[in-house]
Amino acid sequence: MVSRAIHKYALIAPRKVRRVTNLIKGKKAGDALITLKFLPHRSARVVTKILKSAMANAEQKKVADPEGMKIVKAVVDQGPAMKRMMPRAMGRSDIIRKRMSHITLILEEVGSEK
Repeated sequence: MVSRAIHKYALIAPRKVRRVTNLIKGKKAGDALITLKFLPHRSARVVTKILKSAMANAEQKKVADPEGMKIVKAVVDQGPAMKRMMPRAMGRSDIIRKRMSHITLILEEVGSEK
């Protein structure tokens, strides 16, 4: 059985989130939670919330052990970017892009085959 959780418009750059999701791909959900707990990155807290949400979704579907499920897919797509102006010298300005992410985690039971 497959369970998934999606977080759209997360106010963190996709590049920073991919650094964390690449570490947990292919791991069991329980092991991934422990790994995320000890990572110093801000994106680890965001991914932890999404992983817990996917596990709760699996629990609602009456899966036997949500912690034993495997993270099959962790996708981080780029969302829209907020554009802000920053004043510079001699009346000029720079554009600051605050990038957003769309994060998707897909869990699957270890014994199930497609």
